[in-house]
Amino acid sequence: MTVAGEPDPEQLVALARGGSAPALGQVLELYRDYLTLLARLQISRRLQSKVDASDLVQETFLQACSHFSRFRGTSEGELIAWLRRILVHSLARIVEKQVKAQKRSVRREVSIHQFRRLLQDSSQDFENALVSQVSSPSAQAQRRELATLVADQLARLSPAYREVIVLRNLEGLPFDEVARRMDRTPGAVRVLWLRALEALRRLNVGVDLT
Repeated sequence: MTVAGEPDPEQLVALARGGSAPALGQVLELYRDYLTLLARLQISRRLQSKVDASDLVQETFLQACSHFSRFRGTSEGELIAWLRRILVHSLARIVEKQVKAQKRSVRREVSIHQFRRLLQDSSQDFENALVSQVSSPSAQAQRRELATLVADQLARLSPAYREVIVLRNLEGLPFDEVARRMDRTPGAVRVLWLRALEALRRLNVGVDLT
């Protein structure tokens, strides 16, 4: 089932496999919000340096375009998993370069192979966290992968609303820590969080973050 005016990811994948560059670009754009959110969480958890999430997503898209012939899946879920792996590997390469540039002792560092596994595990946790927030998905959600739908709706919120939901619900931080990061009082953060949840509900995604 499709919704009028909504692109069908699997049809776009089929067109891209047939050599359509516009279709490939269009299908990748469907996951920009999802990958940007994933990149932001991975950077804040694992990488203690300035890495821009949008740059990491752009690198993921470049890699996906270059190696699309290697993608063997047909479903949206398979495509998302493939893009997620590319993003994880791109971030791991950045970390590897930093380790070499700073000439750190290999014995003191987690191996890059282990780091990739940690990133992959945490990216799957991120996926599960997004999906677990959806209680009664709308017709649109039934057509699309739920995690990408929630990420798209979060991207539509104001920066402050999006930030408080990400910190509180996806990173699982206590209100005191969320307040510290957002430079607000805990009471103000609680009010902001409740307003953000209401704004998200009004987008009619069937999301229950409480």
